[in-house]
Amino acid sequence: MPLDPHFVYAPPQGPLRILYEDEDLVIIEKPAELLSVPGRLPEHHDSAYLRVLERYPAAKITHRLDMATSGILMFAKHRDAEVAVSKMFQARTVQKQYVALVQGQLEGTGSVEVPLITDWENRPRQMVHFELGKPSKTLYQAVDYDEVNDISRVLLTPVTGRSHQLRVHMMHIGHPITGDQLYHPNAKLSQLGRMALHASDLSFTQPLSKLPIHIHCAPDF
Repeated sequence: MPLDPHFVYAPPQGPLRILYEDEDLVIIEKPAELLSVPGRLPEHHDSAYLRVLERYPAAKITHRLDMATSGILMFAKHRDAEVAVSKMFQARTVQKQYVALVQGQLEGTGSVEVPLITDWENRPRQMVHFELGKPSKTLYQAVDYDEVNDISRVLLTPVTGRSHQLRVHMMHIGHPITGDQLYHPNAKLSQLGRMALHASDLSFTQPLSKLPIHIHCAPDF
């Protein structure tokens, strides 16, 4: 959860949009500011997982998105699917891509490879730590640049899956994600009123049916 002691959790209401469904999986679009899983406090229990459980009582979450991140989130409908999907993520055979708006002019393509660790004194923040951090890698591809607002649209592909990886990696190279309350020095200046990070694409081979699956979900920014 955010560090702001005055934070009030007020997630968007309404039904979740289902992007894909079969006998084993259900994939939804998580709106920004909705938790992926319930928080510790009763007032933080509303989450994508609990909403999915209302329709699929045996569902299990397979991965997570930060509360401020929107986009594709996958759930397994039963235990066998959960185990199969977990092995798929461990083997890194799932391809994920995100769309982000970052501060400044970012050009071309490249990668960010710096180790990350939890900043324990400022949790939930993460930080770069070359001695104790865990290896992490993000690929980026610049799409366009808004000169008036000094903002670049970029495609981000996480090779590893560390907590806050995309957010910290973009900050590390001097292009923090706009609206990011944890890592952007002027997050409140964002015209969107939210962090501009969206899980837009998910590709994998369905581990039980063996069918190729590609899900695309465009951001609203």
